[in-house]
Amino acid sequence: MYKSTINRATKFVLILFGFWPNISAVTFIRIIFWAITISIVLFCHYLYLLTHYHSDDVFDLMDCFSTFLGYVKLMIKFTCFWLNRRVFDKILTMMAEDWNDCAKSGIEMHEAVNSAKISNRIANAIMTLHIVGVLLYSIDILYIILVNVDVTDPSINLPHIYKAEVPFSINTQCTYKVVVIVELMHLVLCSWGMGTLNALLLVLVLHVGGQINILRYWIAEMISKKNKHKTLAIIMKKIIQKHQKIIYFAENIESLYTFIAFIQFVSNTIMICLIGFLIITALGSPNATEKIVSAVSYYSVTNIEAFIFCYAGEYLMNKSKAIGLAAYNIAWYELEPQYSRILIFIILRAQKQLKLTVGKMTDLSLECFASIMNSAGSYLSVLLAMN
Repeated sequence: MYKSTINRATKFVLILFGFWPNISAVTFIRIIFWAITISIVLFCHYLYLLTHYHSDDVFDLMDCFSTFLGYVKLMIKFTCFWLNRRVFDKILTMMAEDWNDCAKSGIEMHEAVNSAKISNRIANAIMTLHIVGVLLYSIDILYIILVNVDVTDPSINLPHIYKAEVPFSINTQCTYKVVVIVELMHLVLCSWGMGTLNALLLVLVLHVGGQINILRYWIAEMISKKNKHKTLAIIMKKIIQKHQKIIYFAENIESLYTFIAFIQFVSNTIMICLIGFLIITALGSPNATEKIVSAVSYYSVTNIEAFIFCYAGEYLMNKSKAIGLAAYNIAWYELEPQYSRILIFIILRAQKQLKLTVGKMTDLSLECFASIMNSAGSYLSVLLAMN
């Protein structure tokens, strides 16, 4: 039985990262653990960039910079979510109220359960994709660990899961394995966190879509025979209140994700450009297969992240249009003038679409995704020309 649109796996990861309300040791989870560990990783990346700044290996430098940028994006996303915890609390409260209201009707509960099923599949698929992406990104390093790299040879640079300079010496094989395993676990957890925040946006938008479907059903059945015994005033009031609640819910999602979407828009444009450059420069180089596999996995996850945000905005706009169409397609000419005028206001309000924006500057849509890919391609052409 489904009791929420957010499934257990998503809720577990939200608790793990200190996003879920009313959990114990939230200060330790948010600040002492995640903020410090991600800051340490960023510091190690920065050391690597300073140490290898004059290196001729462009692939390693670009790989390090793209990973560094990915962790910066992750840290900013976490901080935005932690600062907007009250907005997230409101969203969860409204979702619980919607589920309680749906329990009063079999048709409404059926619609809510369908939304929960789709959300469950999407969330699990995104988390699985991120795990596979991490394993493909680090598969060559894991192979090196299995064949026991010689840590006593000072002439070689010990490979890590991501390009980083560890601020302490590694003298034994056991120490090296522990460091790499910790790096892998931390990368998997951070990837889970990134994927969960992306999946949560789709889950919330799908919940809105389910509530819009319920509202459309109410509008379609407003003047049906089984509603003849009810006054239209009561039904109209119920529809307007539901519409207002959907609008308020969508505005909360927008408030929670608008700055995150801005960071996503800027960073993904740069990262898609850099990773595309890595894939092209890796062709024909030594260990080209390993480099391309790791870069393609990172490139795919980055593209899917951008697509998720843009698709969520497109889905929300299309669903909000459907409210006005549902109101227009009923037999409104059979209503009394006072109720048909109210219906006109519903249609007019539905024409102001529900939107997700990129920092209040532009709307998230599939057109926006095309713009991201176009900009990344333009910057990639400039890099290739300079190479």
